[in-house]
Amino acid sequence: MISTQTDAAGIAEVVIDHPPVNALPVAGWYELAHAVTSAGSDGGVRVVVLRAEGPGFNAGVDVKEIQAGGFEALIGANRGCFAAFAAVYECAVPVIAAVHGFCLGGGIGLAGNADIIVASEDATFGLPEVDRGALGAATHLSRLVPQHRARAMMYTSATATAAELHAFGSVYSVVPRDQLREAALKLAAEVAAKDPAVIRMAKEAFNGIDLQDVRRSYRYEQGFTFELNLSGVSDRLRESFGRPNGPNGPSGGTD
Repeated sequence: MISTQTDAAGIAEVVIDHPPVNALPVAGWYELAHAVTSAGSDGGVRVVVLRAEGPGFNAGVDVKEIQAGGFEALIGANRGCFAAFAAVYECAVPVIAAVHGFCLGGGIGLAGNADIIVASEDATFGLPEVDRGALGAATHLSRLVPQHRARAMMYTSATATAAELHAFGSVYSVVPRDQLREAALKLAAEVAAKDPAVIRMAKEAFNGIDLQDVRRSYRYEQGFTFELNLSGVSDRLRESFGRPNGPNGPSGGTD
């Protein structure tokens, strides 16, 4: 589900590979959190590249698991997402997210908390949460697009393209899909070539001057997801999902 490899230059690649759409189950979110944290804790690692295999970067949580597991699974998913997003943000070294295809729900939490984003031309970013009877990751979407665009995307479940995010300045570069990994690793090599003590301190300094406490604001959002589930609204919307297995189907799109 999650694999890690580190090269001689100190570039750690953390790869998500959970077919069909990288909608992670509870265990997957915790596994991802552990992989990112462990990479940052390794003194030989200078930068982390977070990427994925398959048709898209990430489609959120595994909604089927929540449907089958009820509140216990929902609590697990919320805590797992919280742990994974925090691990990316708090990683001791910079995290470069290499995003391709769809980046939805939990994918926004990962990309939004990354230090740098490189995206393929086919990448799209969005929060289909309102269609799923959930809320969350507005904290992270607001780090990617301007405030009013973020609100419109949340209320309508609309997506934004990699080119749009590049124009906003939140995506560092946009490249053809088959060049994404190469572009991310090239950028990572530039970071890895710097003094590691300075880079680690720079990461800590940037987090220290952030205007928004991403942990607290995201946790606040999650409270509304619990309310929607307790009221029965979430169950009703999840049961109305279309059956095709895709990022807009039963296996993805919430956090």
